[in-house]
Amino acid sequence: MKLDIREIPFSRFGSYFCVSQEKDSEEIYIRDVHGGDDAPSKLFKLDILHDDVEKGLDILATETAIRFQLTGNEEKYAEIIIPEEDELHIQTSGVEVRLQASKVKYDTLHEYEDGMYEYHIYPKELKLMISKLSGEFSVEAPWNVIGNDFIDIRMKNGHFVIESYRTVYKQKQYASFEAGKEKVETLYREWKANITKSNEVYQSSIDRATYITWSSMVHPHGILKDYAMYMSKLWMYNIWSWDNCFNALHLGAKYPEMAYSQLKIFIDAQDESGTYPDFVNDKFVSYNCIKPPIFMYVYEKLMDKNDYFKDENRLREIYDSSKKVVQYYDLYRTYEDRIAHYKHGNDSGWDNASLFHQGMPVEAPDLASFLIRSYDSLSRFAGMLGEDSEAKQFTKKADSLFGLLMERLHDENGFFGRVGKDAEKIEIRSSLILRLPVIIGYRLDKAVMDQLVADLVGNFETQYGFATEMLSSPYYKENGYWLGPIWAPVTYLLVDSLLNFGYSEIGKRIRDKFLNLTLVGGMAENFDPISGKGLVDTSFTWTSSVFLELVEKKLEVD
Repeated sequence: MKLDIREIPFSRFGSYFCVSQEKDSEEIYIRDVHGGDDAPSKLFKLDILHDDVEKGLDILATETAIRFQLTGNEEKYAEIIIPEEDELHIQTSGVEVRLQASKVKYDTLHEYEDGMYEYHIYPKELKLMISKLSGEFSVEAPWNVIGNDFIDIRMKNGHFVIESYRTVYKQKQYASFEAGKEKVETLYREWKANITKSNEVYQSSIDRATYITWSSMVHPHGILKDYAMYMSKLWMYNIWSWDNCFNALHLGAKYPEMAYSQLKIFIDAQDESGTYPDFVNDKFVSYNCIKPPIFMYVYEKLMDKNDYFKDENRLREIYDSSKKVVQYYDLYRTYEDRIAHYKHGNDSGWDNASLFHQGMPVEAPDLASFLIRSYDSLSRFAGMLGEDSEAKQFTKKADSLFGLLMERLHDENGFFGRVGKDAEKIEIRSSLILRLPVIIGYRLDKAVMDQLVADLVGNFETQYGFATEMLSSPYYKENGYWLGPIWAPVTYLLVDSLLNFGYSEIGKRIRDKFLNLTLVGGMAENFDPISGKGLVDTSFTWTSSVFLELVEKKLEVD
C-alpha cells in the first residue's frame, strides 16, 4: 500500500516512534508518542539536503519502509525503517539527512563515545541514543549553562540508528539495514494474513485499516503492562474507554490474548469507586470523564467469536469488574427515583451532541440502555458462574430500570432526556444519541421499536449512513464532531441491533453504506454525512476495527 504520511503516520506494531508530515507546512517530523497526546511528540524535524541545499523530494512510503528520494533521481535517497520496537534506522545514499531537535529548556545532548550521542528529553522522561553504524556523522549542539542552544545532526552515506529507552543504554549489536527491513516485512505479512479476507471492492480500505490497527500498537511500558492499541499515532495517541472495546472486538477472533489485554488495561486501572478511567497511556490515567458501560456488550460478542473468552477465570474477572461499574452508577450517578446521569457530554462519548446544550447533569436514554443491557448480561454471566441468586437480582434490576426508562424518558414522540437538579424535560430531540435504545430492542415493544427504526431511516439516513444530528436541525454543523458527522462505533451499535432485532434489510443497507464510505473518507475519526470526507484525525483505530468487523461479516454472510 502507498502510504500518505500526512494522513497516516508511518510506524510499526509495538513502537512509540512514528514519522509524519504536517498538512499545512509540509514539514516532516520523527515523533514519539510516549506520554499521550498532551505530551510533546515531535523529536526532530527531518530535511533532506544535497550539496547542503534542500531539494525537492518524492516520498515513497509503504507499511514497512519510508523513502525520501530526490525528485527525478531515485539513486539519491534516505530511507527509514523501524525493525525493532525501540529502534528507528536511517540509511542514506547520495544525500544528507538533517535532524533539527524540537527541544525545550533542559533537553540535553552529549557525546557518549565516538559516533554515539545520548539525548535526554525532559518533558517525556525519555532518552535516545543516536549512533553511527557507518557513513558520515556530524553534530552541532552548542552548550548554554543548562542545555543546548540547539541541536543539529547530519547523517550522510551510511547507516544510523536512533534508539529510545527510559534509564540506561545497553550496548548491543544492531542488525543490518536489509535484515531489519526483511524482519519487519515478515511481521507485517503475518498480521495482514490473520486480519481478514481479501476483497476486490474493499481492498483499499482493508489495506488501510489493517495497517492502522497494526501500526497503532505500542509495547508494554510504564503503566501499560501489555501491548495496547492507541486510538491513533497522528493526534489522539491515548487509549480511550469505549474506543478500546471496539478494537478488542475485532482482535478477538485471531488475537484473543491481545483483545483481552485491551479490556484488562481498564480493569487494572479501575478506581475503588468502581469506575473505569476515561483514558490511559503509558504515563497517565484520567478519571475526568466516565464513558458508558459497554464492556459487557462487547464481551458477549467476544464469547461468540472465540472460546478463549468463555474461560471461567476470565469470565469471573469481567463479571466482578462489571459489577463494580454498575454499582458506581447506582451510588454516584443516580439521584433517588431517577435514572443515571451524565455530568458532561464527554461522559457519553458524544462530547458536543445537541442533547447536552441545555446544561448538566443529563438523564439520557442511551446510558440507561447501556446499563439495562449490562444488567441483563450480568444476569446471564451470573448463571454461567453458578451465582443464581445474583442472576435473579440483576434481572430484577434490569426490569426495574427498564420500567423507569419508559416512564421517565419516553413519550408518544419517542425518547428524550432530562436536565438539571429538577430533571426538566429537554425539548431538543434532534440527536442520534436519543435513538440508541435500539440496543435493547429485545426488551422494547414492537411498536416502540418500529417507531425508532422509522425515525432512524426518515430523519438520519444519508447517502453514507446515519448522521449524528438531523440534517434539518438548527444544531447541525458541518465538521461538527457529534453534530452531524458519521461515526464508526455508533454505526456498529445500530447495525448490530438492526440485524439482530428483525430489521436486517435496513441493517445491511446501513452496513454497506458505511463500508462504501471508507472508500471515500478512509479511516478517519468521523465523516461528513453528505460528501463522505474523512474528518479530524485521519488515522483512527476504532474506525478501522469497526470497518474490518463489518466487512468480515459481509463477506461471511453475503
